[in-house]
Amino acid sequence: MKTITAVTFAFILAVAMGSLAWGGTDSPTTAMMKSLRAQVMAHAKLDGTVKSFVNKNLVPNLNNEVFVNSTLEQNAKKVPLAKIQRIDNEWKAAEEELPIQTQVTSNQCAQTMTTFAKANSAVLEAFVMDDQGAVVCEYGLTSDYWQGDEAKWKNSFNGGKGGVDVGKIKFDKSANANLQQVSLPIIAQGGKVIGAVTFGIVVDKL
Repeated sequence: MKTITAVTFAFILAVAMGSLAWGGTDSPTTAMMKSLRAQVMAHAKLDGTVKSFVNKNLVPNLNNEVFVNSTLEQNAKKVPLAKIQRIDNEWKAAEEELPIQTQVTSNQCAQTMTTFAKANSAVLEAFVMDDQGAVVCEYGLTSDYWQGDEAKWKNSFNGGKGGVDVGKIKFDKSANANLQQVSLPIIAQGGKVIGAVTFGIVVDKL
């Protein structure tokens, strides 16, 4: 009986002093997601229903294996910014669909994003960006290829620290609905921010 009491006391003391953690400590990725959820909840541009949707449906997918691997693969190519900007100019001037546009709307990343968006009908558009702001994949073709000069990428990638960017609610004529963009980081193993993702949310559907 004395042995059991001593062991129990030792366990309680260890927990109290932090040498044992009940259930373990948060992983860097979990900690990052907790921080992002807190930022979403505190964001003045988001109403309660959008906050709930983002934290429940979007944040858990920031470390999606396909999104992460596709972004890492593109980052590894280390494409010069000048080339990215040249593609961006060609993209914006194109009158017919370019090979690069076909690629980013049909690759594995795009297929995964399409499946996700169709399962979440409030998502009208979505696109993943690399560590320079170039598009990795898209659900719904964007008007430009390089997002690196825009707040949606700057604030969500945030120099590799991660963050949240929220756009103003705008009326989308094609959807005949009010659309709000929410941008978040793409998170690799160890909580490392490697890119970003923007979701266009039809707030009327929430």
